[in-house]
Amino acid sequence: MSFGRRTGLPDVEAMIPIVLVVTGRVTRAAVPGLCAELESLLYDSEGTVRDPGAGVDCDVGGVVQADLALVEAVARLGLVARRAGGRRLRLRNVPPELQSLLDLVGLADVVDVGCGTGDEVAGNEA
Repeated sequence: MSFGRRTGLPDVEAMIPIVLVVTGRVTRAAVPGLCAELESLLYDSEGTVRDPGAGVDCDVGGVVQADLALVEAVARLGLVARRAGGRRLRLRNVPPELQSLLDLVGLADVVDVGCGTGDEVAGNEA
């Protein structure tokens, strides 16, 4: 008789982060839509926070230009995440240009930058 080895802790489900994928060029006009998309991922139809313990990841690897409009989007998405139970926004696949801008404006301390590649979780594309 043999038993298969289980991964992880017994009787504990893995916490799958909520993922928002941002691609293309982000303009100031697109920022409210991105925030609304993240809110739809974080809250159910009754306004209750979904998965209070889940992390909030934002994959920015597909953006074509790192500029201040993207920095504004990151800042506002971070606020949306915090309003949903004090969560911290984690950025994935951060281009070096965006990393430099976040450092310059002081947002690198507000969001987690460079938390991974995002290969392990499929996300929602905005």
